Amino acid sequence: MSVNFTLIAQETTIASNDLPADYLKRSALYDYSESQLNNTDSIPDFESKSNKLKITGTIYLSDGKTPAKDVILYIEQPDENGDYELKTENNKRYVHHRGWIKTNADGQYTFYTFIPGQVLRYKELKHIHPVIKAPGQPEYDMDALLFDNDPFLSKSCRKRLAKRGIDTILKPIMKDNLLVATRDIVLQQ
Repeated sequence: MSVNFTLIAQETTIASNDLPADYLKRSALYDYSESQLNNTDSIPDFESKSNKLKITGTIYLSDGKTPAKDVILYIEQPDENGDYELKTENNKRYVHHRGWIKTNADGQYTFYTFIPGQVLRYKELKHIHPVIKAPGQPEYDMDALLFDNDPFLSKSCRKRLAKRGIDTILKPIMKDNLLVATRDIVLQQ
């Protein structure tokens, strides 16, 4: 049985004459078209990647129980070789492999992406960088999403993460020829 995904990455749609004054300095989290945001997005080049990954979950308010609607979650990541493919638009550089979602009324979100690579000579962990923004709150960087099967994620590294209270290790499982990882998020107060 084969599953075919036809997903279109949400893109920036800011015309150069409509740029905000802080455009070049602000977080890439804001470089989206509000009219295009929904609770599902795919990273550019998703279709052509071999290690396709679906990250899905629910974002909750700080109580850990109430689903958080209209939260924007932005991710960016290196390519399959561990390199950041940089692009330029309106004189601003950005990471090509990125995407945005806005949670639905149930706080749910889904990204279609791929397992990022790592630069072996630096023994860097495979990772995805998330930034989150709840309505009426400032954005903040979350801890990087890591991967359970990463050979550089050693026992001592896992202990250090646990000691710091960081639990962002994804454990993808294969479902219908697609790796799937669930990651629920609780907003900071």
